[in-house]
Amino acid sequence: MVQVAVGVGPVSVDDVVCVARGDGEVVLTDDAMAAIAASRARIDALAENPAPAYGISTGFGALATRHIPREMRTKLQRSLIRSHAAGSGPEVEREVVRAMMLLRLSTLATGRTGVRPQVAQAYAALLSAGLTPVVYEYGSLGCSGDLAPLSHVALAVMGEGQVRSADGVLRPAAEALREHGLEPVTFAEKEGLALINGTDGMLGQLVLALADLDRLLVLADIAAAMSVEGLLGTDRVFAPHLQALRPQPGQAVAAANMTRILAESPIVASHSGPDCPLVQDAYSLRCAPQVAGAVRDTVAHARNVAHWELASIVDNPVVTAAGTVESNGNFHGAPVAYVLDFLAIAVADLASISERRTDRFLDAARSRGLNPFLADDPGVDSGHMIAQYTQAAIVSELKRLAQPASVDSIPSSAMQEDHVSMGWSAARKLRKAIDGLTRVLAIEIHTAARGIEMRAPLRPAPGTAAVIGVLRERVPGPGPDRYLAPEIDAVVQLARDGSLVAAAEAVVGSLS
Repeated sequence: MVQVAVGVGPVSVDDVVCVARGDGEVVLTDDAMAAIAASRARIDALAENPAPAYGISTGFGALATRHIPREMRTKLQRSLIRSHAAGSGPEVEREVVRAMMLLRLSTLATGRTGVRPQVAQAYAALLSAGLTPVVYEYGSLGCSGDLAPLSHVALAVMGEGQVRSADGVLRPAAEALREHGLEPVTFAEKEGLALINGTDGMLGQLVLALADLDRLLVLADIAAAMSVEGLLGTDRVFAPHLQALRPQPGQAVAAANMTRILAESPIVASHSGPDCPLVQDAYSLRCAPQVAGAVRDTVAHARNVAHWELASIVDNPVVTAAGTVESNGNFHGAPVAYVLDFLAIAVADLASISERRTDRFLDAARSRGLNPFLADDPGVDSGHMIAQYTQAAIVSELKRLAQPASVDSIPSSAMQEDHVSMGWSAARKLRKAIDGLTRVLAIEIHTAARGIEMRAPLRPAPGTAAVIGVLRERVPGPGPDRYLAPEIDAVVQLARDGSLVAAAEAVVGSLS
């Protein structure tokens, strides 16, 4: 099993994906343990001071004016976690919870939160044991941290609430900790607050979304190239000298990918001579690199924000480099929320252009000689008619999910927290959008493969032929109507696990 070391510096995107999806074990470095112990000494000194210090000897949020005596502070921390573990709705996915836990641990390891070393060790141990606290869909406003989701995690560290084991079995947290030889932690001053004041939930989902989009953007170029080929489009418009006229970096990458995928295509060559009457392709074919390129550039911006946030220390109050403990507003999720919303817009548009290409295959007036709906016996057979309906339904849903969450602030905590980011909500809808995009691209590839094969005896390009070859290991080629839903699901799985991209890259080389 891969081991991820968490030190004073930020964890990487790859570390997050490894722990979230690959069940990587987690260890704290010696420098992290030393930094944690040093900052805790500062918190202990403030705890002894009769002057009130927020989060250490006071209440929280709108209740921060109350001074809490020393003998009540353990109860204060315990009450904070119990009361804030107020989520509701369906359970959040295991990978999201693990990403969130690692990111909170990464902040603890900086030595700027004031927790004791044993608290950080408890988070590392929980991750390494594969125990995942149950976190619910609703409860975060994306400001003052992802409070409810992170509180459900802290609740499990206290030995309360529920967790799921590595094999998915739901267990009481206390029982699961005991079986793994782990001790519940009783939180001291500042610790409860330090465990819930972070953007870790929304950031973890952003990091996972970026990993998904890296794969899906290449898949989108493959799908678009297959549609260009199957619809007798031209690859001349993707030439480097034309792309250079508009130096958008993502556009050049998408066009280069499509050119390589279509290289040596007998289908493209069959109509590329001077006597070809086709003057221009439709926008959904001709402008594919412009749209996919804009999505790439949006992803690049979002990745910058993710890297900045991974390098951030998000807590309130925070132990500064000078050793002071100061309040701040770095827990506000606006930077992350904005790019999560921006990505949802880009994802919806990438799916939209994909659906338009699929529709062209099915319309005999626009498919350039293919059977209506790619049916084997049109009238008796309906071909891929309703597969496009499924695409259209998903695209319509993606347009609704593209409505920004970050513009919809709602005040809370008796107006103390009077502006919030809604970043968690933006993250949740982006996850749904990415699932939808995967399905839309899979249906386009399924349809394009059928259209290409109906151009026989003309043969496809080596790159697209390789994709069709992998497809045909799971899904039959053209013929009379069959039960279509299982075929679509099979192609979705090939899209999701990277098999289709791997097939193309095995022939044309690595795609960007």
